[in-house]
Amino acid sequence: MINVRQVIKLKTVHFIGIGGIGTSALARWFLRHGWKVSGSDSNASSITDALKKEGVKIFIGHHAKNISQKTKLVIHSAAISAENPEFEQAGFLKIPIKSYAEFIGDLTKLYKTLAVSGSHGKSTTTALLSLVLIKAGFDPTVIVGTKLKEFGDSNFRNGKSEYLVLEADEYQKSFLRYSPAAAIITNIDREHLDIYKNLNEIKKVFLKFINNIQFGGILVVNKDDKNLFSLKNKIQKIAEKNKLKIYWYSIFPRDIKIASGYRPRNDGKNVIASQRRSNLNKSMLSRRMSAILKIPGEHNLSNSLAAYTLAKVLGIKEKDIFNAVGGYRGAWRRMELRGYLNLKPKTKNLKPIIYDDYAHHPTEIKATLAGIAQKWPKTAIICVFQPHQAQRLSALFKEFVGAFDNADVLILLDIFKVKGRDNVSHNINSKKLAEAVEKHATQLKAKNSKLKTIIYLPHHQKLPQVLQKVLLSLRESALSPRQSAIVVMMGAGDIYKLTDKIVK
Repeated sequence: MINVRQVIKLKTVHFIGIGGIGTSALARWFLRHGWKVSGSDSNASSITDALKKEGVKIFIGHHAKNISQKTKLVIHSAAISAENPEFEQAGFLKIPIKSYAEFIGDLTKLYKTLAVSGSHGKSTTTALLSLVLIKAGFDPTVIVGTKLKEFGDSNFRNGKSEYLVLEADEYQKSFLRYSPAAAIITNIDREHLDIYKNLNEIKKVFLKFINNIQFGGILVVNKDDKNLFSLKNKIQKIAEKNKLKIYWYSIFPRDIKIASGYRPRNDGKNVIASQRRSNLNKSMLSRRMSAILKIPGEHNLSNSLAAYTLAKVLGIKEKDIFNAVGGYRGAWRRMELRGYLNLKPKTKNLKPIIYDDYAHHPTEIKATLAGIAQKWPKTAIICVFQPHQAQRLSALFKEFVGAFDNADVLILLDIFKVKGRDNVSHNINSKKLAEAVEKHATQLKAKNSKLKTIIYLPHHQKLPQVLQKVLLSLRESALSPRQSAIVVMMGAGDIYKLTDKIVK
């Protein structure tokens, strides 16, 4: 089996599925280390376009001829099967083949790796931790699952030190190949249910990940997450066996029993009052962090505390931590400000702001919309949501139904079906979700639910006209004092391409 030290000498690599957020970052690692890099993907994208400008030879479509006899190493994304023609050609030519996770696993042993894992919040936490380390002079190499302005709109940073900051994904159990010196776990949730049978299986795989932390290493874990906290005794046993140092972080002081399941109320217009009540319960550190944090939402406060905790363990000064966190303005598709809606004709007094967000799981949707409602309480929220993966919508249908309560308007697009992951037929679709949300919102009216309008829009070309009608309706309704509006284009599919067409 070829190892990473042998691989580093080869200098010619081809990526199958190079347009993925992980594989593209790794391709950049090879570029920065003087390799000749080529890669293929089924479709062109902003990522493949950027890689081409950086010097990568890009092929659109998977064909055996894309693999040259001069190629010395082939790396493939998790979405690529052994039946892929390029995969088969590499085998025929006896070229060493590694998955993305396998090669990253090798890298984690070459660097002093700080891995950020969890069902939600990985990219933001990885970004925050990276910026803190850069501010403190650690000069890390960074592989993150989003594009950062601080990295020149890239998902990769080439550092010159021994440190690697890595976003560690649990999809297909990829992170079990990693061997970090330190790890953060933000939370555990029912995600990737096409890979995992249930929550218990997900918990078990996170315990295996903890067991992979290097002997004498560091583990930073979220005390506020009930699924994670339920593993406290098992985590402690692993820590004792491997001499790990454990640090639990929390928004709340130790005497608040948040880990047992307490959560501030987020039902409709009571969200602001409930958030104010919860603010009184927050620790002094949480209140200080809230005051400087530019990205909205209690979930992002928790992410910043995760980065803060590991940074303090590494000996970084609090001043550097707060300066880095306070300067962070967000990442690509994480409540990314895109501009104003391009209304035709222009409508007086209406200047709806458009944000782009990657949230695609009910927990993420709830957290994002609650954060917007908290930060902009007098602004109408219009959520345009594209469900991602039919299997996820089917498995978490009930959770999706109750995820949009903090929006005023919900516009549902058809499901973005994921190639290779949506092979099974499902009876659930966006139209049925719209009907269920409508019923849910009607039942919640007595509880002051904000959600008043639900629209199923199978033809996304009509979105500009629909948005214009919705905005005029909001201005003329009882919501008239809130003439400002925020449009959140939400989902993990290709909805961002639609955003490009409606923003000015």
